[in-house]
Amino acid sequence: MDLSLDVLGLLFLVAGLAGFIDAIAGGGGLLTVPALLAAGIPPTQALATNKLQGSFGSFSASLYFVRNGFVSLREMRNAIVFTFIGAALGAELVQRIDAGLLTSLIPILLVCISLYFLFAPQAGQGGGTPKLSENVFALTVGTSIGFYDGFFGPGAGALYTICFVAIAQFGLVEATARTKILNFTSNFAALLFFIAAGLPVWEVGLVMAVGGFIGARMGAKVVIAKGRKLIRPMVVIISMVMAIKLLLEQNPQWFQ
Repeated sequence: MDLSLDVLGLLFLVAGLAGFIDAIAGGGGLLTVPALLAAGIPPTQALATNKLQGSFGSFSASLYFVRNGFVSLREMRNAIVFTFIGAALGAELVQRIDAGLLTSLIPILLVCISLYFLFAPQAGQGGGTPKLSENVFALTVGTSIGFYDGFFGPGAGALYTICFVAIAQFGLVEATARTKILNFTSNFAALLFFIAAGLPVWEVGLVMAVGGFIGARMGAKVVIAKGRKLIRPMVVIISMVMAIKLLLEQNPQWFQ
């Protein structure tokens, strides 16, 4: 695909901003997917290319959190395995099943997440007793949200975060760090299937990957520096924006 340097430059900047936002609260796809479509990339290839660039961003944030001791890969190995399996199944089965019901429920879930963080003042402080064992959490949360992220994706970061906070009882910074690990896992698993199908636009995806990598690293630094004070309102705002966007896309008659 032949795109001008100006367009590639804009996509680079959009990916950088998306990576920054995604590292803090998720929702970077709200910027990158429309940008890819506006650049003239067909929808299926746009989704595949978004997974390509998004994998670099989530890897960047994950690496930063791991190196700074906010998450241990050894402790998360079961969640990583089940998330990978779930995402792989999602990327494969989306071509064979009707995803309409599930995708129509996502805006409702995002609104609930926003309300939870908005009206539960203790949410994200951590220190409570986990409601599920690590293995059961890995099996249920990792597989189910990984599956969702493998074939659709918007809001997956918020879903991971709310589960780490409400079920596993982590503080918001630790929950965000673990979310990025699983985000990268599900992105990478889905990307492998897209690559096998020859869908990513590599020259575009790699340019955006550089921007996303830089932006995500900056976002991860902000998470560590600002912590819960920033993450909490960002999760509320981004979740509400995603919910509204998805509702409008699913109900275009509202504009008629």
